[in-house]
Amino acid sequence: MLYQLKHNLLIIVLLALLGSLWGVGETIYEIRVEGTQNIADELVTSAMSLKVGDPVQAESISRSIKNLYRMGVFSDIQIETEPYRTGVNLIVKVAENPVVSSVTYQGFKVIKKDKLEELIGLRIGSYWSGSMKAQVISKLKAEYASKGFGNAQIEILEQALPKNQVALTLHVIEGNRVTLKEITFIGNENFEDKELIRRMKTKPSSFLRSGRFEQEKFAVDLVSLADFYKKNGFIDVAIGPYELQQVSDRHHELVITINEGTKYLFGEITVSGNENFSSEKILESFNFKEGDTFDQEKFDKQMARVYSLYFDEGYIYTDIRNEFEKTGETLNINMTIVENTRAQIRQIHITGNRRTNEKVIRRQLEIAPGDFYRQSQVIRSQQNIYNLGFIEPDIRLDYERINANGDIDLQIDITDKPSGVANGGVGYNSQDKFVGQLSLSQNNLFGNNWSSGITWDFGGRTQNFELSFTNPNLYDSDVLLGTNLYYTKKNWSSFYYEIYTRGAAIRLGQTIPWVDRSRASIGYSFYSKKYNITNRSSIFADSLANATLIELDKLDWRYTSALNFTLSRDTRDNIFFPTKGSQITLYSEVAGGPFMGDFDYFKQIAQVNWYAEAWKKLTFRTKWRFSYITPYGDSEDAPPDEKFYLGGTGADGIRGYPDRSIGPAGGGTRAIIFSTELGYPIAGDQVIGVTFFDAGDSYNHLRDFNFMKFKKGLGVGVRIRSPFGLIGFDYAYSVADRSWEPHLQFGTTF
Repeated sequence: MLYQLKHNLLIIVLLALLGSLWGVGETIYEIRVEGTQNIADELVTSAMSLKVGDPVQAESISRSIKNLYRMGVFSDIQIETEPYRTGVNLIVKVAENPVVSSVTYQGFKVIKKDKLEELIGLRIGSYWSGSMKAQVISKLKAEYASKGFGNAQIEILEQALPKNQVALTLHVIEGNRVTLKEITFIGNENFEDKELIRRMKTKPSSFLRSGRFEQEKFAVDLVSLADFYKKNGFIDVAIGPYELQQVSDRHHELVITINEGTKYLFGEITVSGNENFSSEKILESFNFKEGDTFDQEKFDKQMARVYSLYFDEGYIYTDIRNEFEKTGETLNINMTIVENTRAQIRQIHITGNRRTNEKVIRRQLEIAPGDFYRQSQVIRSQQNIYNLGFIEPDIRLDYERINANGDIDLQIDITDKPSGVANGGVGYNSQDKFVGQLSLSQNNLFGNNWSSGITWDFGGRTQNFELSFTNPNLYDSDVLLGTNLYYTKKNWSSFYYEIYTRGAAIRLGQTIPWVDRSRASIGYSFYSKKYNITNRSSIFADSLANATLIELDKLDWRYTSALNFTLSRDTRDNIFFPTKGSQITLYSEVAGGPFMGDFDYFKQIAQVNWYAEAWKKLTFRTKWRFSYITPYGDSEDAPPDEKFYLGGTGADGIRGYPDRSIGPAGGGTRAIIFSTELGYPIAGDQVIGVTFFDAGDSYNHLRDFNFMKFKKGLGVGVRIRSPFGLIGFDYAYSVADRSWEPHLQFGTTF
């Protein structure tokens, strides 16, 4: 009590003293600034909390001094008062920091001038102070240490100039780069030095390694070492301290002390506080067995599953606290779950879409206002938006709590990519040699997700002109409308004939509501064809002679009227570089018969693509494709160009073989292709490296099928996602021919 009384009296005395010094409560008549050289007096007074006419208060004077110091302009600030009439005048006495007139660098070789200027941020005309000097030296030392020059000596010379200016000279003696001759550990009883060094990016010098010591890299190594120990049960490990001991002028030894602690084994997990999920359901997320070595990394990943379990039901405020109970070498975990409230979505805000209409983005959402927040649906919505093909991959998702019930507003911020492409180029394939292309396409016409294009492909053996348009949401519904008009000339030189085709097609599609991510579509095409044999002597002399082709050569334009039906389902997470999901397509086409025309045939194609993460970023992809065609009615054979010719790239590609080189003479009526790839993202989904194995065959009768005689090819390749589309290069080895075949392709074929 006596102490409190003394404390209060002291405060009263201090306030009285301040009142006598600064005239507490007296009116300010004038504020004068003294000592300024390069800064206007008005700028000083504008930064103060006190104005003319205000009463003098100690708190306001203290705040004004702080504000002036924050400007970084003054080295000293004093505020005095002088009596005037019934109040006071304030006198603000300042001492300015000198102004930098020039900066000179001496001895800098490792760090270039541009990097120096960016690093230290010194500019002519800026104010120079002792604190800034300390900051500059600290930044330079850190930069030199990160480059392995931990012994660099840095000094800043200051030359005073008239008008309170200063010329600075930054001088450095860089010395020799610190090279590690050896890395030694103290206290590591369970792991040898070489095992620990293997976990580090910092390495001792050798024939192939510089042995450079970089502080930033080593800081990451310390974390890696701790993670390694915790992965092996040593959760109490302490890495450090460490010391660089000089061995010679150029060499150091890095000595790292480790306190390993106890190695713990996994015991049991108890769960409390859970109301919405049973303990059994929560414990399904863990696959530890009692007595296993405790793995912190594995445990954290499995804890993430528990959070996902709650987040997927809207419990985004769930707090899980783990208490580690250590009994000898056994680690028991007591998990206490505070579920908190369930989040419901009130509104979804979409921003950043400058070109794309908001309704296009909203159609891709798997979640809607009024729904409870579900993490899996939000992630799928993000994937759907990116898979439109004209949105940058950096789709930012966030939410804001809007009330005490925990309801949220969901924020989706996107960035449009340019969706119009005009390009031209040349390519090469083994069959057509050099080919060219001119095209104009737009895959987000008017911001409505409409796609349209004009394409002209040309080459010595190929001419193709096509107009196309697709609206995936006709009248803002789930109905797809697509049309295309085309004219082609194709020279099938390997089979001694050429074909001209002109026609048009229309298709309608509809999502299937009870099957996730699926669509059914129906299309009709009408086109005419004309066949010309290009080398009569060869086609009659060669075993490739085809009675149907010889007959077609005698006729004029022949007409095809066909109806097709497609069922498809696409659950890929990324259309450019899928890492999981599948793609299933069932295609059926009926030509002639009730639809009239000169050809009667039935065609069926089934294809399944499957994608899975194999290991870390490595992705496993596999494809099965089954094709079948048969004539009926008045036709005795299917048109030769509708049959299946395997080899090369494309839908019927088998790499390692020239295009259309696999199959019976005149084409096959049945085909099977199996392909598998391992893909690795070299630069995101922009550059992908692949290794592959293809196998398949084409035949006319089921009795000819022999899996052991499939044509096989294997090799490596790269996929580059460019503004002009996907470009791929493969180099494949033919197992049958024992030869290598290069393949250049545009667009994806897997």
